[in-house]
Amino acid sequence: MKNFNSMSLVLLISSLGYGYSASQLKKEDCEVCYSTLEHFVETLTPEELNVPAKIESRFREYCKNTKGKENRFCYYLGGLETSATGILGEMSKPLSWKMPLIKICEKLKKKDNQICDLRYEKTIDFETVDFKKLKVRDLKNILSNWGEECDGCIEKSDFIKQITFFKPKYVREKVRKEVHEETREEL
Repeated sequence: MKNFNSMSLVLLISSLGYGYSASQLKKEDCEVCYSTLEHFVETLTPEELNVPAKIESRFREYCKNTKGKENRFCYYLGGLETSATGILGEMSKPLSWKMPLIKICEKLKKKDNQICDLRYEKTIDFETVDFKKLKVRDLKNILSNWGEECDGCIEKSDFIKQITFFKPKYVREKVRKEVHEETREEL
């Protein structure tokens, strides 16, 4: 009976470990967090990297010069003077322990989901893109950037049909501008 219980315990622990590794965060899932931390770590000296208080101080300095998505990330962590809350300790301590950046982002996401909701804008080559491979969020962004709406769109295929309908209107203008610029350069 004792062997059965210990065997059950081993199986339970191994299955929990398996489930955990399957749900690990990827760089693409939390791209702004990962890239901002990566750039920030490059600015630190080895001595600063060992002291959480110095890491926090340097992060606040680093955040003063950020723009766009990185600035919003700094705001969420508490690296800006205007930040309402601060979870810098959740970043600085693991960083001083040399925890992998993606694991730090995973910990930060548990504290504030918005951290991994930050995404960089994707540049899309409309001549070669396969719309079926894009996420619905990206399809919505395309229509939004064009100033178009997709009333009644529910399925991914609905958004793709709408983009395909408006594509000649917006992509052709881009091609026309490029041709116009090339002809101006030749004159």
